[in-house]
Amino acid sequence: MQYMIIERFHPGKVKELYQRFAENGRMLPDGVQYINSWINETVTVCYQVMEAESPDKLQEWIRQWNDLADFEVVPVISSAQAKEKAFAGG
Repeated sequence: MQYMIIERFHPGKVKELYQRFAENGRMLPDGVQYINSWINETVTVCYQVMEAESPDKLQEWIRQWNDLADFEVVPVISSAQAKEKAFAGG
């Protein structure tokens, strides 16, 4: 399953977050794959697409970072899958 992760950095913690990333990488557990990410221009919010075999695996990853950011997890499907789903109902 793919997820859109909306990561809101805690005030004053962006530098620490990037330092941890430089030292440790993403710290992804087995079963979680990073797809891509985008940061807003004020460097306060990160939008990431991740793939995980379970929500529990994704929460393992979040626990590595939740002292520096708040996380919103949104399960997502592709546009093609959405179209298929829309037409399957009627």
